[in-house]
Amino acid sequence: MSQLAVKVEEISKLYRLGKVGTGTLKNDLNRFWYKVRGKEDPYLKIGQTNDRSKKGDSDFAWALKDISFEVNKGEVIGIIGRNGAGKSTLLKIMSKITSPTTGKININGRICSLLEVGTGFHPELTGRENVFMNGAILGMRKWEIQKKFDEILDFAGVEAYIDTPVKRYSSGMIVRLGFAVAAHLEPEILIVDEVLAVGDAEFQKKCLGRMKDISKNDGRTVLFVSHNMAAVKSLCNKGILLKNGLIEHIGGASDCINLYLGGENATTSNAKQFNIEKEGQVKLNQISIKGTGVPESEPLSEDLALELTTDIDVIDDDPSRYHLSYHLNNELGETMFSFTNKGKSNLEKGNNKMTCYFPKNFFQSGSYSLNLLVVQDGRRPLINRKEMFTFTIVDRARDFGVYMGREPGFIRPQFEWVNHTSVQ
Repeated sequence: MSQLAVKVEEISKLYRLGKVGTGTLKNDLNRFWYKVRGKEDPYLKIGQTNDRSKKGDSDFAWALKDISFEVNKGEVIGIIGRNGAGKSTLLKIMSKITSPTTGKININGRICSLLEVGTGFHPELTGRENVFMNGAILGMRKWEIQKKFDEILDFAGVEAYIDTPVKRYSSGMIVRLGFAVAAHLEPEILIVDEVLAVGDAEFQKKCLGRMKDISKNDGRTVLFVSHNMAAVKSLCNKGILLKNGLIEHIGGASDCINLYLGGENATTSNAKQFNIEKEGQVKLNQISIKGTGVPESEPLSEDLALELTTDIDVIDDDPSRYHLSYHLNNELGETMFSFTNKGKSNLEKGNNKMTCYFPKNFFQSGSYSLNLLVVQDGRRPLINRKEMFTFTIVDRARDFGVYMGREPGFIRPQFEWVNHTSVQ
């Protein structure tokens, strides 16, 4: 029996910018003539990369181009990328809302999608009627929907409005009911777009817990699109990073998040190198982070001591005027703490290789980014680089008795413990 839930083969989607069709009757007839003869659309060769920030020369743009991947049953896949990368277009093709221009997709199982607020809901019908209508669309019998109805209502928390037309619901209430229906009517494949961001924090947490349950306990497949990297990392075991309609990376969720958050400066290797940057009497050459006593190819893990090295030249005759200051950010971009060489180890005139040492088991597994400031006279930042690179700490599958996995929080300092109880 096949373990594949979804197989996507060279999917592409071409859109004409600003118009529907080719723009002329002659070209539409030409396209039709090619189609009836079983030949490729002659206008597919016209097109540009899907970069929304730049005005191109062509009237055609590839929203997706040659996308291929496989999803096994029970996997939870996070699909991430910047706005306009093609995430929603891909999910709409998988949900059969729109068809691909080229390529094919095979779905093995019943699929349920929550792509927009109110997806699949009729505004004139009540919440109760929409639940039964959605269940019928999924191929469920009336008694099956009735069996699940109380669970759906309890999860959604909209009991007082269940017999009210959904056109009078708030966007948050629609999402609550829509997700409850999608998660409880037993689809083999659940597709969820950024729509959960409309819900409140308590409901988002509830939804993430439900998606974990249906994947781990029920063995169903989840495809999840979100800009909340903490949610993606918590929920997903695999990631797909899209950029300008192309697949930039497929792999572990942490690697994809690392590349996404770090932008052009991010890599999955340990050493991070940058272009030379000079400002005044200071020249920044290179920054790297690696595990102590291991090859640079070794992944950064929780049980390694880490070395953060800054290669910097100071030309000024008075190098004491300058110091380094780092800000460490979590995967949400929140600054966790700052650290500096000031008062610890001073810069000298000429080339400096300043290394900061982090002890073993200091970081939790996860993705982190660094801001660097080179400060002059204690107040003026000569160089101020935000999120200059991102690095990922991997989990070594620690074993704490009956618990294995990531502890809460972002850092894991090792404090000194002393038992002062006297022996009787």
